[in-house]
Amino acid sequence: MNPQSDRRILWRAFVYLRPYWQMTGGIYAAMLVINVITILVPQLIRWGIDEGIYGGDLDQLGVAAGALLGLTLVKGIFVFFQGQWSEVTSQNVAYDLRNELLQKLSSLSFSFHDRSEAGQILARAMQDVERIRFLTGRAILRIVEGAVLILLTAIVLLWMNATLALLIMLTLPFLIHRAYHFGRQFRPLSLEIQDQLGRLTTQLEQNLRGARIVKAFAQEEAEIGRFVNENEKWFELSAESTRVQAVNAPMLDMIANFGTVFIFWYGGWLVTQELLTLGELVAFTTYLALLVRPIRLIGRIIPVLAIAASAGERIFAILDAPAEVGDEPQAQSLSRLQGTVCFDNVSFAYRDSHTVLRDISFEAQPGQIVALMGATGSGKSTLINLIARFYEPTEGQVLIDGRDTRDIRLRSLRSQIGFVMQDTILFAATIRQNITFGRPDASEAEIIQAARDAQAHDFIMAMPDGYDTYVGERGVTLSGGQKQRLAIARALLTDPRILILDDATASVDNKTERLIQAALDRLMEGRTTFVIAHRLSTVQRADVILLLDKGRIVAQGTHESLLASSRLYREIYDLQVSPEDKVTYQRMRHLL
Repeated sequence: MNPQSDRRILWRAFVYLRPYWQMTGGIYAAMLVINVITILVPQLIRWGIDEGIYGGDLDQLGVAAGALLGLTLVKGIFVFFQGQWSEVTSQNVAYDLRNELLQKLSSLSFSFHDRSEAGQILARAMQDVERIRFLTGRAILRIVEGAVLILLTAIVLLWMNATLALLIMLTLPFLIHRAYHFGRQFRPLSLEIQDQLGRLTTQLEQNLRGARIVKAFAQEEAEIGRFVNENEKWFELSAESTRVQAVNAPMLDMIANFGTVFIFWYGGWLVTQELLTLGELVAFTTYLALLVRPIRLIGRIIPVLAIAASAGERIFAILDAPAEVGDEPQAQSLSRLQGTVCFDNVSFAYRDSHTVLRDISFEAQPGQIVALMGATGSGKSTLINLIARFYEPTEGQVLIDGRDTRDIRLRSLRSQIGFVMQDTILFAATIRQNITFGRPDASEAEIIQAARDAQAHDFIMAMPDGYDTYVGERGVTLSGGQKQRLAIARALLTDPRILILDDATASVDNKTERLIQAALDRLMEGRTTFVIAHRLSTVQRADVILLLDKGRIVAQGTHESLLASSRLYREIYDLQVSPEDKVTYQRMRHLL
């Protein structure tokens, strides 16, 4: 454990209390009142015993009892408000942290998400934030409350009998040393437990997301085995954590009880020698209990501090992650793009990886359809990701309407680019919400028109709740063709200037393909369209085909010209284009 690093992490967590400083101040003011009342109670007990019981003065005893009752009621009121306010402020901290985490995750580039596991991020957003919430609420309050109570108790004990108080407090250094040693031992263990919990969450998330694949390949037992393995690791770490805490708690109690034994023996002797009254002995014993209780509590809170420091480290690692793609200071918003796209000697390499694109140069004019072809790993997907600036080029420039994409605000750029990918992503929401995802303010007429153009309206209306039908996570209740048509409707509704299609008609039958293609033909008029092509119908419509091989453009032209001039294009064409498409194409050529 690095104390300086941990203090910095914990202090940064406490900064989130700043917007709620008034309520936080009220919490600690209430804490002071509660502690003062706690300190006064043994003195009232001493007074009641010495003056009321031994003095035989029932009036004094009644006053002492009435005062104790009044203080108990007042303390109860302050405890109520303290607990309520501490919970409200800590929940606000968790609320702000989760919002900040989501905003940060939304701003981070694809490269961050490429390296991250969903389960780890979920664990940080939920469990780790919850630990910070407890830290900024009850945990730190109990530590401060305990420290103040120890200080006030020590002052009163010294005032009552300095010799006895000093002898009792000889145990304090041993208690503090034990608590500190426990914190050093527990800190790395808690971090390992949280990391393992993230891996366990990742395994569970993958099993749930891929449930259909697991069942399709009859891999239930294998996946259960993997989960059990991760679960066993987490259990072993948790058991070790329990063992460490189980050893620490009785040691703290044993050290604290030495003081209790000593005061019982030595204090009793002082009473028999009439050097101490019975009321003072009772008060002393009560104060000792007050002194030991916060020390024990602090011993139990120290693991919370260690866990919170680990949680804060994981959370702030996300919040401090650099956004590799963001708005540059000189970036401006563009009201309406024309759609000219130019790659000027663009190269790109993923972090710690080989170069994916090399010296890519071409220009696409508005209204053109640009088809991208190439073997798997040739760089097609990377190229279209650069257009939307999901990644930054390692070298060269991507220009849109003659402007470097780095000089255009991301929101302005991406709001005018439409995506229809082969792996369609739908949200666990209604059909209406999925279609309007890019334009939440769209009218009913616009939604229906987009669905009609995408040939989706009929199957939507056949569903139980029409446009308000809930489609389930990732659209699992829909067929592949239905999901694809909803994705097309979503893109149509945004009226983009640039279209990026990953063979958007690949998951539909021939009849639906013709209908969707007609809608896409209307949509593509006057717009720049990039298509990752796998079907002959897509290739034939392209104004220009870019053939990529190992990150380079090795040929470009029309389908006919590339068939005649490029052996690589013919090989890819033979591999990727279906035999049915080839037969149809040959028949059409023969008829012509």
